[in-house]
Amino acid sequence: MENRRKHSPSFKAKVALEAIKGEETVAQLASRFDVHPSQVNKWKKELTDGATNLFTNRSQKKPDNQQLVAQLYQQIGQLKVERDFLENTLGR
Repeated sequence: MENRRKHSPSFKAKVALEAIKGEETVAQLASRFDVHPSQVNKWKKELTDGATNLFTNRSQKKPDNQQLVAQLYQQIGQLKVERDFLENTLGR
């Protein structure tokens, strides 16, 4: 049985862009790039679905990071309290 081929992200992008152009059919692209036609369609869909993420404002992404940082600080604080409690209880 053959091993699966691993394609680079640049190759996938190239095939997907060609599919979006629509100058050739999916079957023609699949033959030219030596991949299965369903794979061409999958990469095309991934590219079109992921394109909106390229243009999201960076400031819109920061609240997620700020929330994560706040949660981590809260967890650090709780762990310090637990550690201090255990130190006092065990008498170190």
